[in-house]
Amino acid sequence: MENCLELQGFCFTYPNQTAPALRGVNLAVPPGAFVVLCGASGCGKTTLLRHLKPALAPHGSQSGMIFFGGRPLGECSARDAASKIGFVQQNPENQIVTDKVWHELAFGLESLGLDTPTIRLRVAEMASFFGIQAWFHRSVSELSGGQKQLLALACVMAMQPALLILDEPTSQLDPIAAGEFLAALAKINRELGTTVLLSEHRLEEAFPLCSHAVVMDAGRVIAEGATQQVGQALLGARHGMFGAMPTPMRIWAAVETPLPCPVTVRDGRAWLSQCTIVNAQAVIQEEKANQSTPAIALENVWFRYEKEAPDVVKGLSFQAHHGEITAILGGNGTGKTTVLSLIAGLQKAQRGKVNTQGRVAVLPQDPQSLFVGNTVEEDLLEMLTGKHLSKDEKHVRIQKMARLCRLGGLLQRHPYDLSGGEQQRAALAKVLLTEPGILLLDEPTKGFDAAFKHIFAGILHQLTAAGAAVVMVSHDIEFCAEYADRCALFFDGGIVTQGTPRSFFAGNSFYTSAANRMARHMLPAAVTAADVIHALGGDPQPPPVDPQDAEDTEDTKEAQAPPPSAHADTQPKSKQKKKPSRRSIATAATILLAMPLTIFAGIFFLGDRKYVFIALLLLLEAMLPFALLFEKRKPQARELVILAVLTALAVAGRTAFFMLPQFKPVVALVIIAGVAFGGESGFLVGALTGLVSNLFFGQGPWTPWQMFAFGSIGFLAGVLFKKGRLPRGRILLCAFGGLATFLIYGGLLNSSQVWMYQAQPTPMMFIAASVQGLPFDLIHALGTVVFLAVLAQPMLQKLNRIKVKYGLTEPSDAQAPPPAQPNSPGEPVQGAARAPAAPAKGIPPAPPPFPSA
Repeated sequence: MENCLELQGFCFTYPNQTAPALRGVNLAVPPGAFVVLCGASGCGKTTLLRHLKPALAPHGSQSGMIFFGGRPLGECSARDAASKIGFVQQNPENQIVTDKVWHELAFGLESLGLDTPTIRLRVAEMASFFGIQAWFHRSVSELSGGQKQLLALACVMAMQPALLILDEPTSQLDPIAAGEFLAALAKINRELGTTVLLSEHRLEEAFPLCSHAVVMDAGRVIAEGATQQVGQALLGARHGMFGAMPTPMRIWAAVETPLPCPVTVRDGRAWLSQCTIVNAQAVIQEEKANQSTPAIALENVWFRYEKEAPDVVKGLSFQAHHGEITAILGGNGTGKTTVLSLIAGLQKAQRGKVNTQGRVAVLPQDPQSLFVGNTVEEDLLEMLTGKHLSKDEKHVRIQKMARLCRLGGLLQRHPYDLSGGEQQRAALAKVLLTEPGILLLDEPTKGFDAAFKHIFAGILHQLTAAGAAVVMVSHDIEFCAEYADRCALFFDGGIVTQGTPRSFFAGNSFYTSAANRMARHMLPAAVTAADVIHALGGDPQPPPVDPQDAEDTEDTKEAQAPPPSAHADTQPKSKQKKKPSRRSIATAATILLAMPLTIFAGIFFLGDRKYVFIALLLLLEAMLPFALLFEKRKPQARELVILAVLTALAVAGRTAFFMLPQFKPVVALVIIAGVAFGGESGFLVGALTGLVSNLFFGQGPWTPWQMFAFGSIGFLAGVLFKKGRLPRGRILLCAFGGLATFLIYGGLLNSSQVWMYQAQPTPMMFIAASVQGLPFDLIHALGTVVFLAVLAQPMLQKLNRIKVKYGLTEPSDAQAPPPAQPNSPGEPVQGAARAPAAPAKGIPPAPPPFPSA
């Protein structure tokens, strides 16, 4: 039987990075398998998963092969890749595109071109299968986070994929919603036979559902097979990922017992019933109330977002003290984040009082909202701006914070290029540099691996030891049970119960820890794995040392080397002399010969009345050189979208400034397009902008002239920049923009007045037209200079980053690095073993890993 999915020695390196993200990955997934992919933050899980979906595959250098259904993935048609490989992202907001639930269910099917009866059948089937009927006609904006994620899953399943890929889909869900979502996955795998590949940090819930587990570290697969086999490999190697294994497995590993290893809570209860409780009093600790002055005090607070909307916060009274970690738990959409915004002063309560004592810092749920720099180091430096520190002192602080938050090899990376967990660590470092007295955290452990959670808890305890107050909104029950000082449950606009972790979690059915569910029949007060281990006479060891924590590893040194600057990627070396390409010759011929002849043919042979026809001819001529970019490959949608967006911005800019004659940003945006993506792209953006914008300003004989003028400026900017004669400096770009607008656009449009309206042009007519248009040309040139001064640097910076990251327009000529050696079965990688020789500690011999093809 052919494998559903197979990777053979697959390696991948991102642009401008020397350390590979994936190193010789070998993996075979049989049809119908349920595979859980896990690993530390930044180990390459998301990179691997995105390569399995061609539309989402990142740009970079790669080697090795990926097979889907027995044939190379690259040979799959776009239709098969879209329908047969489903992908559910971490954030459903990035995947939902329509306004209504039933619209969203039908969107993918409509894109595949299915007939209406088939679409109606599949939509009805998926709505019934996932229990969506009750909110089938609702607006997507009204759904909770769990409902949105379930909708994203239903939309993918409506296309009947053979392979379903999910990238940490439960990271933003509360425990109940996460359990329901994972149960739906198990139902899909069990009843439909769909192959499931799930990347997940919540292994407590995911491991009991899977048939196989795969562990990655530093871009390699270090362990694979049944869950017990994987746990055995990680335990034997004392790898940091063992700290993420399910609670029953970790408790078993810390206790001397001949019994086999449990994986699920049910197995753990049965195993614990056969064990002897040595010290039941170990889990009973005296709890003392904090008598200090509250750092945060909310008294009878009410809040709603709109006047006619329902109240989100209803008469909330709440206190948090200095020196304590307070965790607020609750379902998605209950108002927990709103409470944090009220404490931080980002929202103002309609009624009640909010008092805080100390400097407040906030780590939001979306860490990207904090990033403003081009590198992590720039973002951290921003937090030290205004402080009376020398350059060396700032450097020392940043290095200290980078070590604390494990950012040593990431300081020169763009924040958006980091994994979800790495972005969370970078945002945490930025917030901690403010030295807050009150720290507000919204889902702070999202994306953290087990090893860094332990480090993060140490950071929080250092802050509380110094007198800070920490308030944390979280769905991570295990973390809250182990490290929080007080826990509170938020429901229906207020806090319904609060207390110490032991009193809060003991006895709950859903909002409680796995250790409590496992041991409550024998140890009702136990809420952490350490509680159970102490009661059994075991010794809870600290999490094993994670290889990524070791300083100055080979990968870290490699990653610390600054990547090539994104600002100087396209300036050619002056000594290199290349013959003009076919594309350059074609473009020059089009601009110098074909377009002028087309315009004059329209004037002299068509009576200047067929200007729409002439404009369309010019547009086709403008597209010809750009089409030559893809003469040897198929363009991807994202390569065309960026130019469409630039054109739309230019059209919108011309429309937005309609009340200011000639003071428009069009030429500035066309120059930016040419500099960023080349002369052909600049020419196309300029010509298309002239045509489309005149749908609003009025078409006429002048349209072809405007198209030609805008396009010529964009092409000239691209050519001069490529030849190194137009640097990216603001002053020179502004000077070029002003001169090009005045001489090229002004000269052509002034001349067009004579050619369009005079039967027998004379030199004096051209001079008179130029003098008459002089004030308008000066205003137009001034507007271009102003817009270039404001927009050029930030837009070129962003566009160049997009170009490098996604390989847009120009084919990448970067050479692939030598492929990393694939790790063979049984070969230890960074302290972990893929297939230990013999079982240990009562684990039965595990089944073999995935069959190799």
